[in-house]
Amino acid sequence: MQKLKIIKSIVVLAIALEFTGANACSRFTYTAPDHTVVTGRSMDWVEDIKTDLWAFPAGIKKNGRAGANSIEWTSKYGSVVASGYNIGAADGINTEGLNVNLLYLAGADYGTQIGRKKDLSILLWVQYVLDNYATVKEAAAALAKDELRIIAPTLPSGDPAALHMAISDPSGDNAILEYVGGKLVVYHGAQYRVMTNEPTYDKQLALNEYWKNLDGAFMPGTSTPEDRFVRASYYLQTAPVNTDVQKSVATVFSIIREVSVPFGKAAPGRPNVAPTIWRTVADLKNKVYYFEATDRPNVFWVDITKLDLRVGAMVKKLPLANNEIYADEVSEKFVQAAPFTSPEVLPGN
Repeated sequence: MQKLKIIKSIVVLAIALEFTGANACSRFTYTAPDHTVVTGRSMDWVEDIKTDLWAFPAGIKKNGRAGANSIEWTSKYGSVVASGYNIGAADGINTEGLNVNLLYLAGADYGTQIGRKKDLSILLWVQYVLDNYATVKEAAAALAKDELRIIAPTLPSGDPAALHMAISDPSGDNAILEYVGGKLVVYHGAQYRVMTNEPTYDKQLALNEYWKNLDGAFMPGTSTPEDRFVRASYYLQTAPVNTDVQKSVATVFSIIREVSVPFGKAAPGRPNVAPTIWRTVADLKNKVYYFEATDRPNVFWVDITKLDLRVGAMVKKLPLANNEIYADEVSEKFVQAAPFTSPEVLPGN
């Protein structure tokens, strides 16, 4: 009888989740006992976003690209980022080992308050964090002051730039940032290791508590973000404890691949169920950034300590958008390039 009740509850929950949508991308942080910290993420999207990898040195002056009230800053840290459409960064790591992941969140509401806030295009949100902060604690404290007004355009795919952010660092600390009802909500702590998409993060945590009680007896298997959250959390909790960096990286790859979405699983016109187009795995302790395009045969990686990211160095790019194939460590394959420019997004447009 108890088993029948559990099965019935699962069926009811599954039916409910079918109507919540299934927006793209998954992300989690794995911590090993030797203080190795590795963050994995999948990029799921309805089309090719023409990703290249970019190496941006410290000391570059930046502008929020959101009109006359835009925030301005000079990058304190160098970074390597994965671009989206070459108009903004979707993911990246800086020279301090801070990792930032931008994921889709249907219904994200950035509000309209002006006040004393400075404006920042969401296309530069990742870069702003990588440029300015060395740790999650520092970033979370500064961003929680809510002194920025995020301006979100429509993406080239025609979908709104409805996004939320995850941050991790070599200490194993994590933060999740999302705008709900026009207000910034920050979840800060090492326990916030997993993030997918909607519903909002408080509801993701609540749904996961239900499944934790089943202790793996039943595992939700659809491509919805709720199911991916549960599976990533379970496999992360039961992952082997490694003291070897290579095995730690392999463990993260195995989990992020398990929660990826296969080709053909897409809904045209909405970024809901979408195939995984690439994956990144960031070794934050050793500052190595792994990249895997799902339509190419090789994983390759960038040891960012081998790149010149000091003040005065040149911006460089690793071309990927034309189906280039790489293997092994690729820092020497970056070539000098003019940095991409994010389009200016005016408030109200």
